[in-house]
Amino acid sequence: MCDLLDCDKLHEECGVFGIYAPEGSAVAQDIYYGLTALQHRGQESAGISVSDTAGPLGNINTRKDMGLVSEVFSKADLEKLPGNIGVGHVRYSTTGGSIIENAQPMVMNHFKGTLALVHNGNLTNADELKEKQMDMGQVHYGTSDSEVLAIEIIQKRINTPSIEQAVKEAASGLKGGFACLVMSPRKLTAVRDPYGLKPLVMGKKGEAYIFASESAAITGCGGELIRDVEPGEMITVTPEGLVYDRLPEVNRKAHCVFEYIYFARTDSVIDGISVNDARMRAGKALARRHSVDADVVAGVPDSGLAAAEGYAQEAGIPFVLAFHKNSYVGRSFIKPTDEERKTAVRLKLSVHESAVKGKRIVIIDDSIVRGNTMRQIIVMLREAGAKEVHVRISSPPFLYPCYYGTDVPTSGQLIASNHSTQAICESIGADSLGYLELEDFASMTGDLPICTACFDNDYPVK
Repeated sequence: MCDLLDCDKLHEECGVFGIYAPEGSAVAQDIYYGLTALQHRGQESAGISVSDTAGPLGNINTRKDMGLVSEVFSKADLEKLPGNIGVGHVRYSTTGGSIIENAQPMVMNHFKGTLALVHNGNLTNADELKEKQMDMGQVHYGTSDSEVLAIEIIQKRINTPSIEQAVKEAASGLKGGFACLVMSPRKLTAVRDPYGLKPLVMGKKGEAYIFASESAAITGCGGELIRDVEPGEMITVTPEGLVYDRLPEVNRKAHCVFEYIYFARTDSVIDGISVNDARMRAGKALARRHSVDADVVAGVPDSGLAAAEGYAQEAGIPFVLAFHKNSYVGRSFIKPTDEERKTAVRLKLSVHESAVKGKRIVIIDDSIVRGNTMRQIIVMLREAGAKEVHVRISSPPFLYPCYYGTDVPTSGQLIASNHSTQAICESIGADSLGYLELEDFASMTGDLPICTACFDNDYPVK
């Protein structure tokens, strides 16, 4: 499933949220608010698991279903989830089908108790682990990496003294990108992959500790950001306090640059970098690299807006809001025909004619994947009277797939892998087209080590 406008966008796999509050607290409402703030990271399914650290050992209550957070949970549903410790999840599938069996939290019983797991990312050695698990007689209900990880933890728990030690041993054998929260009835463990591919932040609300994919989820439930969970770091919240540990070191760090280009909310701070500021800086770099005589600059909502502001500031060209985005259009399957795709874009996006009529306009977007959406946007701008349409993209051309939890299509589906920039410009009907270059990322994210594999084929882990 995908958003009508975003079918031609890349997608993250999901968002995770976890909270451990003092005894007697109720956390379901906070998880609901946190997941709502992470809704942009996944719209296929949502789920919450909670436990009461003062209640019966092994008692974890869960509700999950297909749909948006607001569709899955009513006030009555949340009231049926009492407890002071809990995890939540919103999902967009990149591995495993869009079915209820793959919805999270993944809750599993084992001989020492019960665990609930939420996970963001893809494991590059998932098939190898799954084959080993099936040989040992473990049942797989779906094909998701999250189930593979949950089973790994359960297997390690047999010979370990604690759930956090089981998580550490299981996570140490993983390859790929992951941010994972594991809840037992008395503890909450957060772990981030050693490369830092997937984001994970830590915060507090009163005496409660919170972990989430983005800081916007922490502030969204009334909490305060403390810091990022470091790459390879594991933090366990227990009744006695916090316990810190680390996974084995790797030879490099590689934070996903697309968090700053597109995935994250503009009000989030990830790895110490403001997402909004990073996008503004990318727009300024784009203006320095690809200047053009124009009357106005506009961004494609939502992720193109900050970069467009940066471009306008650097170029000294007025920034305008050229589009109205209809946020109340429902989700839909990818449209199968060109005519239906055109209708889908028009339902989601309309042009402010007064802002573009008779103008030479620079349109900023975060990426071009297949080209279908941008092509239709340019048609709409010209129909509204735009004299010229110059397209600027705040990322380099996509050439290679991602294996770490980003839904990048195969190279054959990426327009830039089969066409030159000039050919793409002609295909989408633009007057000119310019991309950000790899070296411009230094302007965007400073000295943060980033993963750029989908642009340059330099994969940090196979």
